Order: sequence, then structure tokens, then C-alpha cells
Amino acid sequence: MNLDKYRYIVVEGPIGVGKTSLARRIAAETGAQPLLEQPEENPFLERFYRDATRYALPTQMFFLFQRMNQLRDLTQTDLFSAPVVSDFLIDKDPIFAALTLADDELSLYRQMFEHFSQSAPRPDLVIYLQAAPATLAERIKRRGIPAESGISDTYLERLCESYSRFFHHYEVTSLLIVNAEKFNPLERSEDFELLMRRIASMRGKREFFSRGD
Repeated sequence: MNLDKYRYIVVEGPIGVGKTSLARRIAAETGAQPLLEQPEENPFLERFYRDATRYALPTQMFFLFQRMNQLRDLTQTDLFSAPVVSDFLIDKDPIFAALTLADDELSLYRQMFEHFSQSAPRPDLVIYLQAAPATLAERIKRRGIPAESGISDTYLERLCESYSRFFHHYEVTSLLIVNAEKFNPLERSEDFELLMRRIASMRGKREFFSRGD
């Protein structure tokens, strides 16, 4: 399906909601270049899920530098020479920082974020996937990644609330909010095709999509 009007698409949402899987499929179906997070490269992540207080700052800073380096490399190779589909929005990075960092650490992080994020390219479309914390917990358990075994229900609840607040006020670019509770674009091709048609037909700055719309 042709999505030429969107040269840079970002799929976002809390852990376990399916953003990376969807970003990969959109990229594969459209011939776009995937730009994906690489959590397996963060040496602090597993320790963070076991001891958030101790490892929050190095975990957060590693991800910030990793994401900014990816975006820098992308812009240096001419972002608009080919469409791009990513599974992270740099603007939402402070969500995690506010949840996990102490006040003095958060102040340091915000200085670094403001310095680096100003040069980040802006997407043409953000697809925000929503699901209940219980749904996320079930999906995380099912995929069985050892580093994620320490994620608590409380953390998922706070994370979902923070994402909802962030995107409630998000006005930087076009936003499609997707109810991902029963949405399975990998195993049900009709779900994926419905979503792609909805993306192609978007006219407003903020729209909503759920299976059956």
C-alpha cells in the first residue's frame, strides 16, 4: 500500500503493546527503512528491572544516546531519500525519566535531553498503540524475555498512565491512536490491512482506530 504522504512514521506505545512488530511489518510491506530500538544493547536494562533506583540513570542515559545516535546517522544519510518507519519517538523519552529518576538525576537528564533532542527530525505520523496494563503483562510474560521478568504490575500501570497523559497533549504531528487490545497485525492480515487503509485515508490531525471501525 502506498503511503507516500508519510515519509517518516513512528509507531509508539508502552512495552509489550506490539510497536516493534508493527513497525517491522509496515516497513516490510511498504519498502520503507526500519529504524528500531535496540534494547538488547543496553547493558543496564536487566539490572534496572531488578533494581530501578540504582540503575535508572545509566539505563536512561544509554537509551538517550543510543536513540540520538540512530537519528543522527539517519539524517546524515538523508532521511527523506527513502521512507522510514521507527518504533520510538524521541519526544516521549522523558516519560521514563520522570517515572524512575530522582530529582537531581532528572534535572541532569533534562539538560542532556534538551541539548540533543532539538536537532532530531520530526515524524510525519505517529501511531500510538494503547492496551491495558494487564494485557501488556500477559504479552510480556508470553514472549519470555529474561530481562523483562522483573517488570512489575505497578510499573506498567504508571507507564500506561504516563503515555496517556503524554499523547493527550501531543500536537507536534499527525497522530493515530489505536486500540491494540484485540488488534493483531501479525497473525491477522485483515487487521493489518484495515489499519493501513485507515492510515492512507487520514485527514485530521488526531484520529482513533479500533478493530471493527
